[in-house]
Amino acid sequence: MQKIVIERMTIDDIENVVVVENECFSIPWSKNSFIRELTENEIALYLVAKVENVAVGYIGVWRIQNEGHITNIAVHPDYRGQGIGSMLVSELLSLCSEEGINAFTLEVRRSNVIAQNLYKKFQFAECGTRKGYYADTNEDAIIMWRMETKDGG
Repeated sequence: MQKIVIERMTIDDIENVVVVENECFSIPWSKNSFIRELTENEIALYLVAKVENVAVGYIGVWRIQNEGHITNIAVHPDYRGQGIGSMLVSELLSLCSEEGINAFTLEVRRSNVIAQNLYKKFQFAECGTRKGYYADTNEDAIIMWRMETKDGG
């Protein structure tokens, strides 16, 4: 198995991140969107998963007071099934926890059961629906939340 390294995303990672983005999403973010997230958005934190120094996955969060809104997570199709998504979520939650963030939210396509199961592994729970949230298909989004308790659960 190849060594997977999780680290903070830098401008140098964006070319590979855009490749992942285009492989994973029907309405992908642009290169400029990622550049703005890294250089202008003070509440943003992005991590990448690298294999042989090439980004093959990423995750992002906006940190708003003590809450984190997970913006995107993606793993290149060629690297799925290796636990990279779990590694990204775990590292993101850990880093945010160190900053005092104890609640997280995200939206996920109703049809994306694999992603929903990943989030449930990390104690995210379904808390609502955003009707017609995804513009490309008018698909609903499931809103999921994770709230940490004093015992860390």
